[in-house]
Amino acid sequence: MIEVQDLAKRFQQGRGRQARTVLAVDGVSWQARDGRITGLLGPNGAGKTTTLRMVAALLPPDTGRIAVDGIDVAQQPMQALARLGVLSDARGLYPRLTARENIVYYGRLHGMSRAAASARADTLAKVLDMAPLLERRTDGFSQGERMKTALARALVHNPPNIILDEPTNGLDVLATRSLREALRRLRDDEGKCIVFSTHIMQEVERLCDEVVVIAHGRTVAEGTVPALLARTGEKDFEEAFVSLAFSEEERTSQALAASRGLS
Repeated sequence: MIEVQDLAKRFQQGRGRQARTVLAVDGVSWQARDGRITGLLGPNGAGKTTTLRMVAALLPPDTGRIAVDGIDVAQQPMQALARLGVLSDARGLYPRLTARENIVYYGRLHGMSRAAASARADTLAKVLDMAPLLERRTDGFSQGERMKTALARALVHNPPNIILDEPTNGLDVLATRSLREALRRLRDDEGKCIVFSTHIMQEVERLCDEVVVIAHGRTVAEGTVPALLARTGEKDFEEAFVSLAFSEEERTSQALAASRGLS
């Protein structure tokens, strides 16, 4: 389980007279439970990635608290991270190593023996449907193959909690469907707590058990897709999201810009 309470994060941009403070996250709170896929949904610049970087201890929050299975990330970061698998993107694979060697290397970094890490790679290859890739060098892998290898690498130490930041970016339809099925297996068969950041409505409707909507650095809604549809009175989830994430003034401004060909 991952718990986020009242997170805030500011950044300084520019220097001297041009310096200004940007409030990237301003009071974000949400929970992600075991055996569920929680979608973190919001427009670009809403604060999703900054929030996830704080959960992964890559950025310190200015205020607020993050707990992974009850372990405070700020106070016990190594213990919390041992229970967390993070997939930010599919970059960072070593191209001259095979998929198995990439996975085993990260297992060794987590303190696993070489034999245990290799056995875990075999298990993950079945879960992620990537057995034919294991003994191939990752140089020349497709984006979908790279994503599966990166996900296996993040799961090698068998963490109960998984964070994925827009994992379907750049994937074709078949690779997206394959990743979606892999995440369902991790949820249903292994009971993982999965946080899935995206701005794609179809992904949320097809995959997520719970949805957290973030806009302007704040949590503006939380619940299941049917609950959010009922809250807004909309039948289409895209319309419900727009209603939740943007004010009437913003929606009018965007529609006007679109009609003028400015957006």
